[in-house]
Parts: sequence; structure tokens; C-alpha cells
Amino acid sequence: MTQAPTPTADTVRRLVRALLAEGVAGGFGPEVRPVTEGGAHTTWWVGSRHVLRLALDREATRRRRRELRLRDLVRPHVPVAVPSSVAHGDWSPGLACTLDTRLPGGTAEEHDVSAVGEADLAGLLRGLREVPPRQAETLGVPRAAPRSLEALRRMAVAAAERLARADEFDPARLHQLTAPGAAQFATQPGAAVLVHHALRGEHLVVSADGRVRGVLDWTDAVIGDPAEDIAGLALALGSGAAVRAATLAGYGARPCLRGLWLARCDTVVHLAEHLDAHAPVHPHDTGPRAAEALALPRTRLLRAWEPILLERVTDLREDEEGAAGEEE
Repeated sequence: MTQAPTPTADTVRRLVRALLAEGVAGGFGPEVRPVTEGGAHTTWWVGSRHVLRLALDREATRRRRRELRLRDLVRPHVPVAVPSSVAHGDWSPGLACTLDTRLPGGTAEEHDVSAVGEADLAGLLRGLREVPPRQAETLGVPRAAPRSLEALRRMAVAAAERLARADEFDPARLHQLTAPGAAQFATQPGAAVLVHHALRGEHLVVSADGRVRGVLDWTDAVIGDPAEDIAGLALALGSGAAVRAATLAGYGARPCLRGLWLARCDTVVHLAEHLDAHAPVHPHDTGPRAAEALALPRTRLLRAWEPILLERVTDLREDEEGAAGEEE
């Protein structure tokens, strides 16, 4: 496979001039800068109104092009903004790019989400459930089988021992989720819906007053387990906010608790992986880079492990009957 060229500011300026009519006539065009320092520079701010996103391989190109069509399908169903493309094409032979409108606001990592913002998220989850799965599939959105919570639980139990040795986590906290409990939180037939599958903090556009104004990056969307989006919100906002939003959206205890435990097990496993990846080579090799790399996994673990009242629910039979019709 041909190696993609490294995107530079000059590359982006030339591309913007080609994509925007005013750029062609306006000399150097608007200011461009990468959204994040370091890394592959696949996302760039273009002036104050646009964002340029670049695909670096064929698979990313396929998903980027699919996203353009999926956003149009999703937009009428959700109460929050979905980016619109003002221009798209190839920035290198066979590699797609899209120039999107920039949604005003910060991220959920910068602004707290208010109670009204949780209602916005409830509308998002409810709207995703209303998108006809077959229409999404015709656009190329794949189906994804639900993850085994029991397999993830076993991974988390092993990872928790690693965290305990590093004084990062008490493994006894995982005793709340037993093997029978994991089986109880299995997905139900007919529960598959359109799932964003990447509701991380950086993909939630939040205004200073705590409203959720938009959702970015739909390239990972699948037809699958709605608990995955509940889990994503738990990592981004905390378990309480995630469960409140899901409950407002009409989800019952089963998918809410499944999402909660997916998030909790994921954070234990991921923090252990980050600890291993950033373990010091020498005893005194503990610089700021390692601490910075561990900051987000630690924060997500704290968010996911917030205690919530719903955990006291022990009998889900009535809930199953009421929620099954809503989720099918």
C-alpha cells in the first residue's frame, strides 16, 4: 500500500484554496493550524468557521465518505447539531478529505454538562434509536455483535491485580459484578440500533452554559449495542450523567447497567495497559510525559466508577418487560 504523504500547513493551505472559491481568489486563504499538536495532523482548523479532516489510508477514506451520507441520515432524528460538509474530495490520490462547518462551543472535557445538557443527550440517544437500521446499512454502516461482558469482566479482574500492585485501584470493587450478574446484563434480541460508538468527551460539543450543542466524528458508527453509547457517556461525563440521560431516553435498567459495567471494565483494562506502556525503564525515570499519558485513563476510571442509585436494583424482570418493547 502506498505510504500517505505527511500533511503539512502548506499542503492544507493549497487544499483549502482548491476547495473554497474565496480561497482561490484570496491569495493565501484563511489561517490553518492542526487541531492537536504532534501526531499525524489529520484534523485542521481552517480560519474560524471550518474544520478540515484528512484520511490517511483507504479504510479511513471509505469511512469518511460513508460518514458524509450517514450524517445526512441522522440529522433529522437528533436534537443536536451534526457537522455539514461544505466541500469534499481527495487531498492525495485515493485519500479523502472533507471540509466541514465548525460547530461553536467547546468539548465535554472543557465544559461541564448541565441537567439540560443531559436532556440534550437523551434526545440524541432517542434519535439514534429512531434511525431505521436498514437505511443505515444501505449506506455501508456495519453491524457489530455485542461484546461479551463476562469475557470483559475476566480481563478486568486480571487487570485490577496489576493496578492493585501499583496502588491505582482496589480489586474488591469488581466483586460487585459476578459471572451471573454479567450474564444477567446480556443484550436482548431485537435491541440493535444505530450506535455512534465514539461518544468521547472530545466529540461532544458543549456550550459554556452546559448544553450539548453537537456531536462530531461519525466514522465509527455501527448497528449494534446501545449500551456502548451509554458506556461512552459514562467515560466522558460520569456514570450518573450517562444513566440519567439514558433513562430519559427511555432505556431501562438492563441496558443502563450493562453500559455502566462495560465502561467500568474498560477503564480498568485500559489503565492497566497504559501503566504497562509507560512503565519506567529505570527506577527514577518518572517524567511528566508518563503522568500526562496516564491522566485521561485515570480520569475516565474515576468517572465510570461513580456510585449510582440504579446499582441497588437487583430484580430486573419487570424492567425487562417494559424496556423490551421500547428497544426493539
